[in-house]
Amino acid sequence: MANKEGKLDEIKDQFIEKIADNMHSFGVATSVGRVLGIIYMHGAPMTLDELSAETGMSKTRMSQVVREMMELNIAEKVFKKGVRKDLYQVEQDYFQTFISLFTSNWQKAISKSRNFENRLYRQLDNLQQKDKLTDEDEAAVNEILEEIHEWTSYYDWIRRLTEFFESGEIFKHVPRTVEKE
Repeated sequence: MANKEGKLDEIKDQFIEKIADNMHSFGVATSVGRVLGIIYMHGAPMTLDELSAETGMSKTRMSQVVREMMELNIAEKVFKKGVRKDLYQVEQDYFQTFISLFTSNWQKAISKSRNFENRLYRQLDNLQQKDKLTDEDEAAVNEILEEIHEWTSYYDWIRRLTEFFESGEIFKHVPRTVEKE
């Protein structure tokens, strides 16, 4: 019996490492992927102490990893009556995990882009208001404004794409499973 349990644990460990590897391909730290896999394979919410014991990471580091997972929308804190410590669970749906990872990274990029655009607009406006521009400089400003417009259109497309994923509309066009013929 112990031999079967050992083999099952080995297979679970392989599965956890594959999840960590896959997460790394999305640009997510392998430690985040490993913790995701551990909670997923555990099949129930876990405390920081349990996760620290399972991974060998310090509780402080584990707290950082879990916080990162929550920022990526792939983990959440849950309440369980009678349990005094914080419990963390992960999304059990691989498709939803992918969508959360995909959209959270792009939402950050969209936010940074908007800040960048606003800063450039202010700088160009200050330049136009305070300085008498030559025709050549005015043309350069207009060229930059046109480039910002293209940039804005691109990031608006990314915003709409993330909404397409988050709404689940993607599954109407790319089903979760393909019917076998």
